[in-house]
Amino acid sequence: MLNSLVFKPNRVVEKQKFVQNQSAPIYYRLPRSKLYVGSYYAIFAVGMVSTAYGAFQLIKGKPAGE
Repeated sequence: MLNSLVFKPNRVVEKQKFVQNQSAPIYYRLPRSKLYVGSYYAIFAVGMVSTAYGAFQLIKGKPAGE
């Protein structure tokens, strides 16, 4: 029952050679890394723009009439 979970071949050396032989930057070497890095950059950009917008609104303040 648990044989498929317990008795798995060790593929660490194969994966290590695969990653180390690539010439791409380290953050692009693994599978789906472009998706992860792109998502991180998108979330970071939204956060920075939101922070800048909030700071600008605080600096601008309310109109004098209110």
